[in-house]
Amino acid sequence: MAFDEMSGEASAYGTHVRESYRGLARWLAEAPEGLLQARSRQAELFFRRMGITFAVYGDAESSERLIPFDVAPRIIGAAEWAGLEAGLIQRVAAINLFLADIYGPQECLKAGVLPAELVLTNPHYCPEMQGQRPPRGIWVQIAGVDLVRTGEDDFYVLEDNCRTPSGVSYMLENREMMMRLFPDLFADYPVRPVETYADMLLASLRACAPEAAGADPTIVVLTPGPFNSAYYEHSFLADKLGVELVEGRDLFVDDGKVFMRTTEGRQRVDVVYRRIDDDFLDPLTFRPDSALGVPGLMAAYQAGAVTLANAVGTGVADDKAVYTYMPEIIRFFTGEEPILNNVPTWRCREPEALKYTLAHLEELVVKEVGGSGGYGMLVGPAASKSEIETFRRRLIDDPDEFIAQPTLALSTAPTLDRNGELAPRHVDLRPFVLSSPEGVKVAPGGLTRVALKEGSLVVNSSQGGGTKDTWVLDV
Repeated sequence: MAFDEMSGEASAYGTHVRESYRGLARWLAEAPEGLLQARSRQAELFFRRMGITFAVYGDAESSERLIPFDVAPRIIGAAEWAGLEAGLIQRVAAINLFLADIYGPQECLKAGVLPAELVLTNPHYCPEMQGQRPPRGIWVQIAGVDLVRTGEDDFYVLEDNCRTPSGVSYMLENREMMMRLFPDLFADYPVRPVETYADMLLASLRACAPEAAGADPTIVVLTPGPFNSAYYEHSFLADKLGVELVEGRDLFVDDGKVFMRTTEGRQRVDVVYRRIDDDFLDPLTFRPDSALGVPGLMAAYQAGAVTLANAVGTGVADDKAVYTYMPEIIRFFTGEEPILNNVPTWRCREPEALKYTLAHLEELVVKEVGGSGGYGMLVGPAASKSEIETFRRRLIDDPDEFIAQPTLALSTAPTLDRNGELAPRHVDLRPFVLSSPEGVKVAPGGLTRVALKEGSLVVNSSQGGGTKDTWVLDV
């Protein structure tokens, strides 16, 4: 039986309530019948009116969907959060040091902390960044670290997202929605605010601007355009930050500097919060067929004339094979033991691990090392025999491309089911971590993703999952 965030190890709601949920339990006991269902319908109507959607590529039924929103919050106590926060700060600080090293002296590779070929032949390794130092020395300004829980004190890092992590707009919109729907509940609960995230992000981006930018750097959000699955988030963040949302055609490089076209003439750009993958950033350096990027952007970046957030080449750090070495990376660069552990993982590139994985496919979760969004993976207990055999052949043909993990009993949280009752559904958590020369900071909360189908472990929105508001308590 999975650990439940509200009831702990109890088998049913109402038999036991963990301390952080007691206020909610009292409120639910006093709430009129049908209130949650009514509020859920209101939330869906509000989200639809606001156009909060994400695109689904290759979906014949609909190119855009609402991400289902569950009105029962996920609540994290102050002491629990303090431990998570410390672990996230440690991990992201180590990731920044790791990236600076592999694109610099490569001491961790010389010391054998992880195999050199795993880094140097990685599809996300960017030779153009070798010997480069981003302005202010920060590689990952914005990280999204996916956490799962299996017990009272057992949190694990499932994966690191260091390229263009998404989902923060839903974290902010979920909170705004909950405050609108349940103001009386917020009046009685000491919930830490997440609304300050935009100010935190803006301050971090400003602090990472090139020194020549001065005290008031010009920041833009660079989007691939309205057909991108996360376009809503791009426009939302630009609005919250008070900066321009631009596409590649809105920017140009002249004399080694980046400019934005405006109705009043060109304007110098100092920081680009880019939501475009490395390969499409600059057709002169990467894919020549890219119409999304800015010709000459990499030359300006390498000269230190503009900051790109996140830095080019950071994808190495969220590769799932590199992830397996994160405990060693943390020890090497910080001299500390990891506060947050990885999920136990078999590296299929290693013969014994491959042998074990092939013998236990029905029990394991197998992932492509470069996969994301819930795609390219096998959930053994939920897979058909043909799906398992297909993965078996793929593993045998190319074992380096896969890792395997146990099928964890992810924690559950109370979720409104189709019958209007609260029922346990599996959840994970993506906190957002910001880095600048001033240090590493974590927004108090994050995006809780929930598997809406009973028994399902797949929480990704692209695979039918939903989201919840995440409450971090002050006391």
